[in-house]
Amino acid sequence: MIRVFLLGYMGAGKTTLGKAFARAMGLTFVDLDWYIEERFHKTVRQLFTELGESGFRNLEKRMLHEVGEFEDIVISTGGGTPCFFDNMEYMNEVGDTVFLDADIKVLFRRLKIAKQQRPLLAEKTDEELMEFIQTALQERMPHYSKAKFTFNAEYLESRNQIRQSVECLKELLKL
Repeated sequence: MIRVFLLGYMGAGKTTLGKAFARAMGLTFVDLDWYIEERFHKTVRQLFTELGESGFRNLEKRMLHEVGEFEDIVISTGGGTPCFFDNMEYMNEVGDTVFLDADIKVLFRRLKIAKQQRPLLAEKTDEELMEFIQTALQERMPHYSKAKFTFNAEYLESRNQIRQSVECLKELLKL
């Protein structure tokens, strides 16, 4: 039975690497945010607005525990998921946790390209975006650092890099 949780900041490549890794290993891939949206027929943004952060984080915890029971799965968590309740301890208890680590400049470049699809970032200037990433990473690192494994996620730009990263992740997890 394989259960892998990928965690890290927005733009780290959790979904990109997670999908490719799951496909290569013959596992199911679940993006926790997408799972929540499917279950509740609302976007994460809508749920956040309706429930407030506290309500959303409670819902997210329940859904994490639900998918955390699945077997032979790769789960991409939301960037903030490890930072609330005992989520990090729970994930470490029931599976392998992998922090996808990427340099702030790499995250900035990726998020700048995709910021229109991310409501939290859409209106930020480059300077504000960089500051936002730095601040959030400082706050989240104590949680991310509890992962069983740390993986360099800076090389996910091409199919070849993704393929190589999948192989490196297999080795890291001894799969």
